[in-house]
This record gives sequence, structure tokens and C-alpha cells, in this order.
Amino acid sequence: MSSTLQISSVFEAARLGYDVTRIPALVRTSQGSLLAFCEARSGPGGDWSDVDLLIRRSEDNGASWAPAEVLVKSDGGPASNPVPIALRDGSILFLYHRGYRDCFLIRSTDDGRTWSAPQNLTPTFEAFRPEYDWKVLAPGPGHGIQLANGRIVVAVWLCAPAGLDVPGGDHRPSCTATLYSDDNGESWQRGDIVAPTTEIHKHPNECAVAELGDGRVLMNMRNESSIHQRLVATSPDGARDWSSPEFSSSLFESVCMGSLLATRDPANGKRVVLFCNPDSRHRSQEFWFGMRSRENGTIQLSDDDGQTWTAQRVIDAGPFGYSDLAASPDGTLFCIYDAGLWGDAPSHRATHVALAKFSIEWIRQAPQASRRSV
Repeated sequence: MSSTLQISSVFEAARLGYDVTRIPALVRTSQGSLLAFCEARSGPGGDWSDVDLLIRRSEDNGASWAPAEVLVKSDGGPASNPVPIALRDGSILFLYHRGYRDCFLIRSTDDGRTWSAPQNLTPTFEAFRPEYDWKVLAPGPGHGIQLANGRIVVAVWLCAPAGLDVPGGDHRPSCTATLYSDDNGESWQRGDIVAPTTEIHKHPNECAVAELGDGRVLMNMRNESSIHQRLVATSPDGARDWSSPEFSSSLFESVCMGSLLATRDPANGKRVVLFCNPDSRHRSQEFWFGMRSRENGTIQLSDDDGQTWTAQRVIDAGPFGYSDLAASPDGTLFCIYDAGLWGDAPSHRATHVALAKFSIEWIRQAPQASRRSV
């Protein structure tokens, strides 16, 4: 475990023959391998471009990687939103969607080397329809979790579009929810809707979950509300009885996916919750749908299950988009994220996916001058 920050490149679009590589996901398997995933986009690089899903494996904590492989091939439309889940029995589940209309699951039982044929999970999403007549579905993106009791929980979002002729109408208005499985991913059920769009909570969508110390599940949600704060809610089991969504005044919302992870601090054995996103509160200019620039990627730490956030540190002050977090038993933390070149757009230009490696101690030792600085 290192008290320094190390950053390396994992997926580079140009080297791999794509125009854009972004939307990463990451898990550490029970055998100690890191599995990194991303979307590899051709053409304009937008959400509806041709998108392959790529995978790389590392058996030495990210020091070296096997060559990138196409895990799911585009089929005339995007294969998007990678959601890996590392189970305690050693198997790995992987969810994704096709064209925002169907969701699939594949499974690996050999540490991510080979994968099963896809299982269609769209019928589970259909169970939402009597309550919410969705036209767009998406899991994650970012890793799902297995609770201490064995339940698997995946954060999802749904959209009943305003219309394709409306800017952003293919993704808005939206709501968040979960899927869960109590039999190691063989069968799935829908949870309750967590956060619908309201006058106050505008377009909750891409979300992440973590198990808290008392067994509750915390959901952290992207949204487009004007106060630019993340939405949070909790459930006793990751499926039902979600608390009313509330804004977290400590967690800035740049209108971008953020990552969430619960792990143990090796210094004292206590649970900590980590949150990471582009904390661009220093940029007052708003762009499309209220977005702030996707830069100044910051990791924040909570010692009290997300009630307060007492330590934070900038991972990368440059372009920083979507991210995902993983941890090893010795306390080494990994953050995989969209990186790239400065530009005029709020998202800059996503040229590669990078991996940052650091420790909880590194976060706690942040010099005051480095906090949310550029």
C-alpha cells in the first residue's frame, strides 16, 4: 500500500482504433485480479454511436495489463453502461444495455478470462412499467455490490422521454431504482423507485450504491437540480422502503456520473465510504442542462456512513469525467476515470481512460492548498 498517488493509462482510444474510450468500470475479484472495462466508441463518440465494451485484466494491482479485448460487440447500436459485480464465490457478473432498450447479463467463473452467453434481464425492467412507463433503460454505470447477506444490488435508471425532438429528451425526465438478486444472479427482481423527477429533484439518473455499516444501502444519484448537490437515499435492504431523497450539501453535482465505494480503513479496521466525481464548483459557467465542466476529479471520505465528509483530495485537476472505485484488502484504492485533453465543451475531449492508485492515508494527508484546486 502506497501513500503516494500513481496514475497510468489503461485504455487509449487512438491506440485501440476507436475515436473515444470512456464510461469505465472496475472491480477487484476474490482472486486478486483487477478487471477494467470501458466503452469504446466509433464516429462522433456520442451515446448513440457504435459502441463496443472492452475489458482488460491485471494480476499485479494495475502495474501491467493484458491486452484489451472486445467483451461485447456493437450490433448496429451501442452496447453501453458496463456494470461488473465481483461475487464472494469467485464469479463475476457483468450487466450492460443495448440501445437503451434491453439489458443483458453475462457471467465469468474463471476470473474474467471467459464469459457466458448473455441472459436477458429486460423482463425484470418490464415489471416497472405499470408504475413507470419507461422507454429508456440503463444499469449503472459502475460496479454493483453484493451485500453481507448475499443479496446482489444493482443501481438502475429509467426514462419516459420528453421526445427525441426535445434537446436531451432521450434521457429526460428520468427516475432511479434498483434490481436485486438473492440467488447469485440466477434470477432478478425489481426494487422500488427511489427518486422520480420532481420540481425539486430534477432528472435523477446515473446512480451508485454502497452497503453501510448497519446493513443499510446508500444510493448516490446524479441529478440536474439547480443547487448542484448530489442526491442521496437509504434503504434497509437495497430494494424497499427507501428514504426520501435528500441533497448532500458536501457533495457537489457537476451533472456527471459519480462513483461510490464502502471499504475498510486498514489503520483502524473501521468502515469508510468514498465518493468520487468531477468537483468543478470553481467553475461558475453552466453549459447544456446546467452541466459544469468535467474536471478536478476529487475523492471524498466519510467515517460515519456518509453523514459527513471529512477528508478530500484532488486526484486529477485536469479533465475528469465518469469514474469507478475499487479497493484491495491492504487498503490500496483504485480509481478508474475518463481522462483527456482540455477543450471548450464541459466534458472536454475523452482521449483515454486512466487508473489512479492511492491509499486512504493519502486522502487524509491532503495538504490544505491541494483541496479542490486546479
